[in-house]
Amino acid sequence: MPFSPENCRNESEVESKLIVQYLLPALGYSPDTWYQEVAFGSIRLDFLAFATQVVPFVLNDYSSLSVVMEAKHPNQNLNNHVRRLKWYLTSLNVAYGLLTNGKQLRIYQSIDDNIQLVFQCSGHDIESRIEEIQALIGRESLRKKYTQKKIISVTTNPKSDSENKKQNNMKAIAIYHNKGGVGKTTVAVNLAAALRKKGKRILLIDLDSQANTTFATGLVKFQFEEEDDLKERNVYHLLESGDYNFIPDIARKSHFFNSPEIDVVPSHITLIEHQDQLNKILASRRRLVVKLKQVADTYDFVIIDTPPSRDLYAEVALIAADYLIIPSDLKPFANQGLPTVKKFIKEVNESREAVGKPHLILLGVLPSKIATNSKFLQYTFPKQRSVIPEKYELPLMETVIYDRTALSECTNQTVQIGELEIPNPKSIFDFADGKPSSNSAQVATSEFELLAGEVLQKMELK
Repeated sequence: MPFSPENCRNESEVESKLIVQYLLPALGYSPDTWYQEVAFGSIRLDFLAFATQVVPFVLNDYSSLSVVMEAKHPNQNLNNHVRRLKWYLTSLNVAYGLLTNGKQLRIYQSIDDNIQLVFQCSGHDIESRIEEIQALIGRESLRKKYTQKKIISVTTNPKSDSENKKQNNMKAIAIYHNKGGVGKTTVAVNLAAALRKKGKRILLIDLDSQANTTFATGLVKFQFEEEDDLKERNVYHLLESGDYNFIPDIARKSHFFNSPEIDVVPSHITLIEHQDQLNKILASRRRLVVKLKQVADTYDFVIIDTPPSRDLYAEVALIAADYLIIPSDLKPFANQGLPTVKKFIKEVNESREAVGKPHLILLGVLPSKIATNSKFLQYTFPKQRSVIPEKYELPLMETVIYDRTALSECTNQTVQIGELEIPNPKSIFDFADGKPSSNSAQVATSEFELLAGEVLQKMELK
């Protein structure tokens, strides 16, 4: 369908006649690859078009090859909207932005924390220069860039944060307790974020079939089973073979902590179904050890969230880890499980010896999900703490993670995409940045900063 700027007399006609009826089809975007009036928190986009994804979509290094299109009234000066477009692109990790009022069309590219004008023409020249526009933001063009980017990311080590590179000095920490509901996932994801904030390169691995860490890091975007993009590429596939499915093939970029992102190996609810099959393969217990060695120069820390059980996946995690943190609410049921945890560690150490690894180093029992009631903290909590070293002969960590509302709220964040409400969880750090007046959020961030500092100190890395 031909386009004429004379047909655009108001903003609505710029949207319908230029963008919907002409540009999107001409650039190869089908109706299932672009969205109108998309909301991300306080950000409201006119149009968002994807080169490679449909709902569900994730704003990460690969899906950043997408385009924001903003329509303005023909009488408006586009210069007045460049700053806002820059905010959109850099905040959402979107590669390209198109700004038009019908009389003029501009394309900007996001580069680091800024944007650069890469194309402009008058409305009358849009048709004659459509091939240039297609080369920049056409769907097929961006799909090719996506493929090239993916190949590069899989075949090379992302050597970012050069000041923190240490050859073969990667440390793996398992977060484990055989009692559920003690805050394992909260500790795993926010410790990962706290260490990332300190400039460490982080890989987060979810080895629990409940996939809580996978959800908490924003990788579960689908609404329906047929849209599930995790089923065929998750942590099970790391363990099923030693010859393929390596960590760069499985790990995904997560923006639950945005500055910068964290790599996550996701889990899946079907993990439990594969356990019998993996149990028959003795080598499956050692494969995570081998595959982590292959990325030892890529990451400083690996954080492994584990199931609350003594199953194969918990054994795999404790064999692969160098250090162990045991989160506990210090209540009787959790404490009664500690002798079982100690026995499990002893058995795992025998398996570690078989693969040439030293015994697991216990950083300590971490008090977590602790009530903030003043009388409880004054009278009951000190007794609960003293039980750990005195009765169970386990070291107790100094940091305390309290049961704060903000820690559940940050996991339950969502964004509205058309008529769908998509999960958009955040780390406590990003959540606190958006809630400067929330005392609960601000205090929670300090607790995880203290935890990260204690971990580094115990490892003599601070």
